[in-house]
Amino acid sequence: RNAHISGASLFFTCMFIHIGRGIYYGSFKNLKTWYSGVILFILSMLTAFLGYILPWGQMSFWAATVITNLLSAVPMMGGTLVETVWGGYSVGDPTLKRFLVLHFLMPFSMIAVSLIHLVFLHETGSNNPMGINPNMDKIPFHPYFSFKDILGFSILLTFLITFSLLLPYLTTDPDNFSPANSMVTPPHIKPEWYFLFAYSILRAIP
Repeated sequence: RNAHISGASLFFTCMFIHIGRGIYYGSFKNLKTWYSGVILFILSMLTAFLGYILPWGQMSFWAATVITNLLSAVPMMGGTLVETVWGGYSVGDPTLKRFLVLHFLMPFSMIAVSLIHLVFLHETGSNNPMGINPNMDKIPFHPYFSFKDILGFSILLTFLITFSLLLPYLTTDPDNFSPANSMVTPPHIKPEWYFLFAYSILRAIP
């Protein structure tokens, strides 16, 4: 569980660095690659949200109620939509079961979109903003960056193991450990750090 929590944060850290690099070096000019990446990012946020609900702590319960309740803004059919998602008149056991199933299945759709992302990338090739010849990172008869990739994976794995064993709850919120209680509002409503930008956009809408 600790590896799952820390791994999610590490995954989003890598993704934000990847997006930031793309913005800095103008990768958004490759429209197909960029749009498929945006879809992938939205899918990963949706998957993370569905997983965040499952601990069934006070904060995750509140997140499930508030976010899914946004569907009630749909004209005419909003109330019906919300009750369909919840499986009743409030977030409960049916909601958790369907969210668990979706949280398990969504990564497979993310794998498919990742492959589409790579296919579009291979149409244009990666950009090389520094202009350095990349062949020095390759070995004969093996035109891949295996050593460079293994180094990156090793560093990430070291971070993941360190955080999971020594600081397992660094990126979580204490309210995740309070049992869900529909009669109590959390003292402060704060999403996971990788949702903060989306939450601020949401709160900016009157």
